[in-house]
Amino acid sequence: MKPDWLKPALDYIPRWMEFQMEAWQRPGCVIAIARHGRIIFEQAFGVASLKTGEKLTPRHRFRVASHSKSYTAAGILKLREQGRLKLDDSIGQHLPGRLHKATARVTLQQLLSHSAGLRRDGRDSGYFADTRPFPTAEEVLRDLEGAPLIEPNTRFKYSNLGYALLGLVIEQITGQRYADWMTAEILRPLGLDETLPDMPARRSAKRGGALPKPGLMHGHSGRLLLGRRVVIPCDQPLHALAPVGGFVATASDLALFYNHLSPDAKRSVISIDSRRELMRKQWSVPHSSMGGEYGLGTIIGRFNGWEWFGHTGGLQGFISRAICVPSQGLSIAVLCNSLDGLNGPWVDGILQILQTFAQRGAARGRTDGWSGRWWGLWGACDLVPMGDRVLVAGPGFMMPFSDASEIAVTGRNTGRIVLANGYGSHGESVELKRDARGKVTEVSFAGGKMTSRAKMAAEISKRYEGKKR
Repeated sequence: MKPDWLKPALDYIPRWMEFQMEAWQRPGCVIAIARHGRIIFEQAFGVASLKTGEKLTPRHRFRVASHSKSYTAAGILKLREQGRLKLDDSIGQHLPGRLHKATARVTLQQLLSHSAGLRRDGRDSGYFADTRPFPTAEEVLRDLEGAPLIEPNTRFKYSNLGYALLGLVIEQITGQRYADWMTAEILRPLGLDETLPDMPARRSAKRGGALPKPGLMHGHSGRLLLGRRVVIPCDQPLHALAPVGGFVATASDLALFYNHLSPDAKRSVISIDSRRELMRKQWSVPHSSMGGEYGLGTIIGRFNGWEWFGHTGGLQGFISRAICVPSQGLSIAVLCNSLDGLNGPWVDGILQILQTFAQRGAARGRTDGWSGRWWGLWGACDLVPMGDRVLVAGPGFMMPFSDASEIAVTGRNTGRIVLANGYGSHGESVELKRDARGKVTEVSFAGGKMTSRAKMAAEISKRYEGKKR
């Protein structure tokens, strides 16, 4: 049974997000939210490609990049449950004679938690800027010919090459290609049919032309470098780095994947103990303003008391973030098709919306007309009823309910601001103006008028453009 606050919270998210997309002028974004193994919200905003103008849909697939590490970690833990490896195995036990003797002593646990001290990327990591193809297994091993760069097990040091080694372990133990085993053992049992472990390899013209892209839209650069965005296809396979960042998925599939990793999930591909281990803090992230901790293939954090685990991902043209909040049974995925996508702040904004409604509950009492978006010279505000108050949200803010004023409704058309920031209008009156049919046409906050976007735009144009000053 869904709590009464969930529906109004989900109703407000797209209203806020549409404003955000217009305000920040990003090409496209898809949001999906899962609860207890089912999708309860998914919506696309913007375009799949600025080149074609194709509308973005929830069925479009994104490069979800480093979220791939969570899939790889789940695969390793599944092999452990089958008795085919131990986390304190050295990497050399599974790849004998292929690594420097000091690197060969690194454990699978250290690789999973980014504490092996290995190089982050290859000596020439131009594959992240499309100046060279992504590496083969042999090229990865050549990049790891030396000893670890720092002493293993001394600090968190992110390593894409370390996760490439975990992919080679999966292939060595199973005797199958990484993509084939992950599809059969992780993706299909969870019904994640819109997910691939990597892009299909391109075919040459002699062998029948290029493979069709599996619903993949274009990625885009940021805007500032050139003063405009350029299209980035990003349809290349990652080869040996598929376990690191090759996965392709819809927002819904990604939200469902993390939902199935929750310790309380009724359906999963690994045990409850393994799921708990995935989200158990292994290392704090040093020298980072973002803070947080890392588990086994998962980033761990908390938001005003709600603990979450998940990951972020970035590949040329795409950036994404997905988290699961086990205490609420909720997972959120925000996928953007531009390198300057605001997926991080937008996930936090969605968390704040959900949490605010959860704390206050659905609206109670008189709320007719006490909702909607209202505009003035200084921007817009949203009246959002919840509990026994009407909150004044800022749709232009990354967290729309930060410092939100609260209105107590005292009559059909009257209210009082019973809580406001000290710089605001605490204790003052609010009044609705209605037309002959009873529709609200204007809101007066402590004497300041706000109205519809069209009417306010006309007023501002007339005031400032209609005559010389």
